[in-house]
Amino acid sequence: MAQARKPILLVEDTPSLSDLYATLLRRAGREVECAFTLAEARARFAAGGHRLVLLDLVLPDGDGIDALREMRARDPNVRAIVATSNGSINRAVEAMRAGAFDFLVKPFDEARLLRAVEQADAAPASPHLVAPPEPDAQGFQGFVGLSPAMRAVYETIRDVGRSTATVFITGESGTGKELAAQAIHDLSPRRDRPFVPLNCGAIPRDLLESEVFGHLKGSFTGAISDKPGAAATADGGTLFLDEICEMDIDLQTKLLRFLQTSTIQPVGAASARKVDVRIVCATNRDPQTEVDAGRFRSDLFYRLYVVPIHLPPLRERGDDVLRLADKLLADYARVEGKRFAGLSDTVRAAFRAYPWPGNVREVQNVLRNVAVLRDGPLVTPEMLPAKLAACAGAIPPGPASRPAPAGAPNLREALAPLVGATLSEVEREFIEQTIDACGGSIPRAARILDVSPSTLYRKRESWERADAQGLRRIAG
Repeated sequence: MAQARKPILLVEDTPSLSDLYATLLRRAGREVECAFTLAEARARFAAGGHRLVLLDLVLPDGDGIDALREMRARDPNVRAIVATSNGSINRAVEAMRAGAFDFLVKPFDEARLLRAVEQADAAPASPHLVAPPEPDAQGFQGFVGLSPAMRAVYETIRDVGRSTATVFITGESGTGKELAAQAIHDLSPRRDRPFVPLNCGAIPRDLLESEVFGHLKGSFTGAISDKPGAAATADGGTLFLDEICEMDIDLQTKLLRFLQTSTIQPVGAASARKVDVRIVCATNRDPQTEVDAGRFRSDLFYRLYVVPIHLPPLRERGDDVLRLADKLLADYARVEGKRFAGLSDTVRAAFRAYPWPGNVREVQNVLRNVAVLRDGPLVTPEMLPAKLAACAGAIPPGPASRPAPAGAPNLREALAPLVGATLSEVEREFIEQTIDACGGSIPRAARILDVSPSTLYRKRESWERADAQGLRRIAG
């Protein structure tokens, strides 16, 4: 720890910013040496005594990344925190690949600066000598797939995992946004602290503030005891805000204040308290469109949109769908005690041709259904939903793949084959079909069905829990 308390080398060419950062660090009890040019930074670092460097990337006489590489070559244990502007995120990621410990996006506040310094101090010796894991024969950190698009995602996750930067994940429903958030957490110095996921679209608006920030007993009707919110539970770890664009505009203001101050104030509490939380958020919408439409605060968007990661839909990932299908079929066959050894050639062609609007989740549903109701050794076209098999011309499309008739008498005729199924079975199938028809967008499906998105999120979560419980009973 004595090494970590050596002077911080501050490399910043703007005198006012250099004075500000130095004052904040000295107020926190740190010794600081300032350099204003690349040449001065090289000379001071060569003189020795620095284990932590706060480095601006844009310097008047050269590139900060060049200085970073030279420092790392001289001392692999140096922990560099690079600073960059909002428009230079790609440069910051490049710096991470060059060995930076963390990066800050200007303007950053005192809490963000001191938190980055504290984490650099607390990191084990030689943090960069052990490289983050590489993709394996199937994928990476729970992902299945080796396509170029996914390899690029894996590389970004590896680069930003060890930082404290906020990450904004976008992608269609079912592409694995929560899995990406978990991977970022698992590769970070926070891996031994909580990972707390919160689906902003699945919680009623009047309860969302309590779920995020907590409440005290008696603060509102039904508050029968104190409850820590997700932000407090995630203290020291990672808070994953899924479907962030579903958050009520009033709560967005409070979330922005939380990000600016790193403090939370539970509903009914008289005072706020500090927490140390890394934020990872996700949405299946286009966040810029939501900002332009006035549904998402622009200042919150720019605060969150530090490192963007876009998860490509399954239809853009080539043979990844076949790798995924092979793994899922083997897993489900083992649980169900079935003989399945793989997909027939015709089915493999169908899987490649089908656009998979529900992405990975839809593949899971199809193969789980096959494994429960059928047996192998091969999955054949007649075992698949008609809309899927029809993609390869394997079987003619049946009634399920045709648009629903508009008139009431025809609708009744179309429903006749469903007589004998339970109401809950019909409801689930109809909702899932509607979501598939909307390209996996739950908000669009909710508008068609004339219900709130939170209703569909809750139903889906209850179905997934029921499916998981059924698999555990069978496995047990």
